[in-house]
Amino acid sequence: MDFHLHGGSPTSSTSSSDHHRHPNNSNSSLQAPNGHSSDPMHSWWESISKARSRIHLLSSLLPHDDEDPLSSLADTDRPARSLLLSSAAYSSVSAAISSPSSGSSDDPLCHWLYDTYLSSDPELRLVVLSYLPLISAVYLHRIHHPVSDTPVSLSGFEAVLLALYTSETKARNGKSITVTIPDLSQPSLYHAPRNPKSSSPNSKSAKPLVGVLSPPLEPQIAVKSTKRACIVGVALDCYYKQISQMPSWSKRDFCKFATVWAGQNCPCTSDFDQKPVNFVDGRGDDDGFGDAIRVEGDDEIENMVERVKYLEIEDGNSAGEKDSRIPLPWELLQPVLRILGHCLLGPLNVDEVKDAASMAVRRLYARASHDLVPQAILATRSLIQLDKGAREAAKAAATAAPNTPGSNANTPSKAKKPEILLVSK
Repeated sequence: MDFHLHGGSPTSSTSSSDHHRHPNNSNSSLQAPNGHSSDPMHSWWESISKARSRIHLLSSLLPHDDEDPLSSLADTDRPARSLLLSSAAYSSVSAAISSPSSGSSDDPLCHWLYDTYLSSDPELRLVVLSYLPLISAVYLHRIHHPVSDTPVSLSGFEAVLLALYTSETKARNGKSITVTIPDLSQPSLYHAPRNPKSSSPNSKSAKPLVGVLSPPLEPQIAVKSTKRACIVGVALDCYYKQISQMPSWSKRDFCKFATVWAGQNCPCTSDFDQKPVNFVDGRGDDDGFGDAIRVEGDDEIENMVERVKYLEIEDGNSAGEKDSRIPLPWELLQPVLRILGHCLLGPLNVDEVKDAASMAVRRLYARASHDLVPQAILATRSLIQLDKGAREAAKAAATAAPNTPGSNANTPSKAKKPEILLVSK
């Protein structure tokens, strides 16, 4: 099956035919006396059947041993939700996406992801979005760090990214995403007195300041090199809109990929910490401003070599994670920072996700400091400060908890009520 483009949006032959058949089916159902379209039980069973068929198809595409981790998911009451929250299924699909032969135009897994996202089931679309961090990471790595000089076809990955980009383009309807910036020269609702003084008739009324977060999107039928960052960024923005429903392993993988995208570790990552981690204390006086490093004993040369090794962030011949760094224009970096902000400060995120996001933000701050990008420096610096404040507040709360009396309001008294009720019965 080949990917086709109709009207500037990527659709497959199967999905387009289904799209044309749906209006006829809806009209026939409206004319029917029993009206299945208005029956919630019929729509529920149709959604269940569609999800089960997609899971069975996915199971046939993935290599598995005697025990198939996906077969049992199709028999649940909510198969699409079970597929989304299955770590075993995520590992199997991730291994297939990361295989060297993935991403081509004839990759059946890319066809499955493409057709599943074009379905009308919102939970099936969430399943596709959960694999978006891995798809973006594998795609960008192969684009910017090809294994050989021979070009490799990645049209399968590009079709999935274009499907997300096209859906977001239609949703925005040619409008840009803006935010109104308050004018500090004008009194707010909380000023006293609330009524400002009458201005002179010759004075012009101040226009509200409007900031553009994202310009209007143009329809794209292919992933061009000049539009690649924008298309991947819009796809990640779709991921961000549903990030509260994404599993923790998907968020963790995104944070790890963002860390790799930023490049190798360097001393800039510990600028906001009280003691640098994995680096020699103090700064060299090469620039004439910092204090000289004072290292006593035979470890002086070893420590200096270790420090210089970490400072060689711009050297392209050194080995390590910096070989996987990719260009990060603002249209790609902006949704990345939004996702990291949620992973860093979301109250329901596990500590593993928060720690991975903290490392990614610090790496991106170091990258922005070397690249001299003011927007990225300000954004990453703010996230680091918020992360430090949240961790200090949590540490202070944990320290003060044992010192509180027995009548503390934080005592989980509500959790004991069901036990008391059961005993009383």
